[in-house]
Amino acid sequence: MTTQSRDELLAEAVELRVRGEAERARDRLVALADQYPDDAVISYQTAWTHDGLGLEAEAVAYYERALDSTDLPDEDRLGALVGLGSTFRILGRYEDAVRTLRGGLERFPDDGALRTFLAMALFNTGQHDEAMRILLDLLATTSEDPQVRAYRVAIGHYAKDLREIVGEGA
Repeated sequence: MTTQSRDELLAEAVELRVRGEAERARDRLVALADQYPDDAVISYQTAWTHDGLGLEAEAVAYYERALDSTDLPDEDRLGALVGLGSTFRILGRYEDAVRTLRGGLERFPDDGALRTFLAMALFNTGQHDEAMRILLDLLATTSEDPQVRAYRVAIGHYAKDLREIVGEGA
């Protein structure tokens, strides 16, 4: 009987999730995370699987473990920051969500997912102006809709201050 390597076991668990067998994937990933507690990628995959199953509270510790490691590849780090920030928001931990997502934007300033989830978390904390600014800026800079593109400059201008009134009697 051959012993499977860490990489093979991880690949199998991820494949189970991809095939829609998230509960089986979760069982395997939790076992792997216990066996390899310092493995950032396994922690990230375990968090992601918990999140996908609606087990957000259980996902947090795995996301944090993954993000605490310097060994997490950038693509996974970005996914973990989005995942943790979104998870904090879903759990009502809005300030933690804002902190996590802002921190993510320091490292990945142009990421649209981080910006979107930050806007939602800012909305939840009552910071509506900044939330709208972020979303309008994102819309103006990323939309491929021809009607939005036609007004890109105006949308970008108003993203800076939606309360601006021009002229007398307006």
